Amino acid sequence: MAEKIRIGIVVSEFNYDITMMMLERAKAHAEFLGVDIAEIVTMPGVYDMPVAAKKLLRRKDIDGVVALGAVIKGETDHDQIIMQNAARKLADLSVEFEKPVGLGISGPGMTRLQAEDRIENAKNAVESVVKQIRALKGVDK
Repeated sequence: MAEKIRIGIVVSEFNYDITMMMLERAKAHAEFLGVDIAEIVTMPGVYDMPVAAKKLLRRKDIDGVVALGAVIKGETDHDQIIMQNAARKLADLSVEFEKPVGLGISGPGMTRLQAEDRIENAKNAVESVVKQIRALKGVDK
């Protein structure tokens, strides 16, 4: 029997009403896929997530990480800066640790209504991480 996949989830507290629903969808989908969630870490915002992702990626008992958040457009372009930097750093960490990081962060440029419409996309990030883990398992042979 194949070894059980174990993932970590990092979720943003900012826009809590949206991100906690994203977390629930991600947890349900992980269960549906037969994947264990080894750890859930809550961070203040999306910009703050890379350090938590790095700590999870260091762990030998975690095969990949899912990042969940919602970056909603405000009156300035601050959302662009947050999203670009967080996404880039999460991608860099994935390459550094040779473990997948699923980008389940919606935005930038979204309204609150658009963010609510994308809550279900949290499942896609879990699905992506699981598929990547399975695909990468045979590469090192």
